Amino acid sequence: MCQCASRQHRVLLSICLFGLTAMEKKLAEYKCNTNEAIQLKLVRFPEELEDDNTTFNPEYSHQVFGDDEVAFGYKGLKILLYYIAGNLSTLFRIEYTSKVNEKFDCVEADDVESKIREIIPPGFCTNTDDFVSLLEKEVNFKPFGTLLHTYSVHNEEAGDDITYQIYKADMTCPGFQEYHERLQTFLMWFIETASFIDVDDERWNYFLVFEKYNKDGATLFATVGYMTVYNYYVYPDKTRPRVSQMLILPPFQGEGHGAQLLETVHRYYMSSPTVLDITAEDPSENYVKLRDFVLVKLCKDLFCFSPGRLMQGFSQEMVVEAQQKLKINKQHARRVYEILRLRATDMGDAEQSRSYRLDIKRRLIGPYKKKQRELAKMRRCLRPEELTNQLNQIDLNMQHEQLEESFQQLVSDYRRVLERLAQA
Repeated sequence: MCQCASRQHRVLLSICLFGLTAMEKKLAEYKCNTNEAIQLKLVRFPEELEDDNTTFNPEYSHQVFGDDEVAFGYKGLKILLYYIAGNLSTLFRIEYTSKVNEKFDCVEADDVESKIREIIPPGFCTNTDDFVSLLEKEVNFKPFGTLLHTYSVHNEEAGDDITYQIYKADMTCPGFQEYHERLQTFLMWFIETASFIDVDDERWNYFLVFEKYNKDGATLFATVGYMTVYNYYVYPDKTRPRVSQMLILPPFQGEGHGAQLLETVHRYYMSSPTVLDITAEDPSENYVKLRDFVLVKLCKDLFCFSPGRLMQGFSQEMVVEAQQKLKINKQHARRVYEILRLRATDMGDAEQSRSYRLDIKRRLIGPYKKKQRELAKMRRCLRPEELTNQLNQIDLNMQHEQLEESFQQLVSDYRRVLERLAQA
């Protein structure tokens, strides 16, 4: 019998002697939650390497480690992915206190290193000294592309205003492709259905947010977040920019950078006569809320969205003005109208409240009316027993309840947008 087969025999014998549950318990000790094991940093100063307060973890790791988000074969697993704050040069190291094959024959640990190497580009550091040497050269890093917008955010902890800048870049910028390869790795940890884009396609635009900060008297730049936009062709001579990816890195979230980035991108495309409108690819719920805020902010001063016009109902004039001046499509213009009409409506007034509710529900009821039209067709086509089965699935009372729930949820979402608008 070969040596490995002999080891496997001993493992099987152990399972028989100790029972499956006991062996499972022992092996379960070598399972690690990869969302906890992966430790990310954006490093500006060498002392931050040992500061746990600068560490953050992924929201997702299933695209690298499977749906269970588990790595098997280690105790005390740490997957260190540290990035220099500006150019994102990377330190990658794996640490653990114990490995399963040290205790159990013929039980193999997951190849964690290979899984990570699949998503991070080559050229990373594996030891701290090399990483610190690169950190000392960070003063030479400058943002890529063309400056579009500068803004400041007050930092309570520092007691000062911090300056941020938004740039537009493309793959012709020297060094940008390598930088983007490092930047896009964050997508795997913070966007549930992320994928890497084809950077050879020249129709991609890249928008980057950087923070300006001081270090030893010099001005340096830290990466805050970014957005990719694909320019689709629209016959005969227009384009339709579509937001594909958008990420503000966790240390900067909740500070308004997403709104600044989206508004800057909108304003960039608004100035182009060849742009028809701006859309987004499979927008998340958080992105929709962000877009609501930005578009309402842009539209609130348009003539067609003045309070008097809003109270007359949604109009073609609103569609045209929003599209021509702000590159906003009809669907988004309608949503902006509903939010701004809520602001103009006295919900304490029974008549105004009723008028608003009916206006929104007339739009929401569309899918239910479609079901009713389908039911009318069924009456002509289905046998009695088949029709009864379909009718059982269409509960009119349930539809009314769902319609009311949808309306209340919308109003709640719209109020949050208006609250943020009032604070802007």
